[in-house]
Amino acid sequence: MPEDPIAHSELAALTRRFEEVAEKNDREFGIIKSDLTAVRLQVGNLDQKVDRIDGRLEALGQQMERNQAQIIELLTQMVGRHTDAG
Repeated sequence: MPEDPIAHSELAALTRRFEEVAEKNDREFGIIKSDLTAVRLQVGNLDQKVDRIDGRLEALGQQMERNQAQIIELLTQMVGRHTDAG
């Protein structure tokens, strides 16, 4: 059977289109992969910041508990004292 030049031409055109789409998909996949890597780094940085904030909040809570205990102790000592007595 003789080769059909029209069929070869159309096959070549389809092949080119397929290759162009494949290249475009590869580029877009690379961009998405790069963006995903950047997002992962940002999430890791945020996770570290949250851990630091959590530690600071814990320390602040402990300081507040100490201050409240001191206030209660001072108020307890003042009970029964006359404020006008010098």
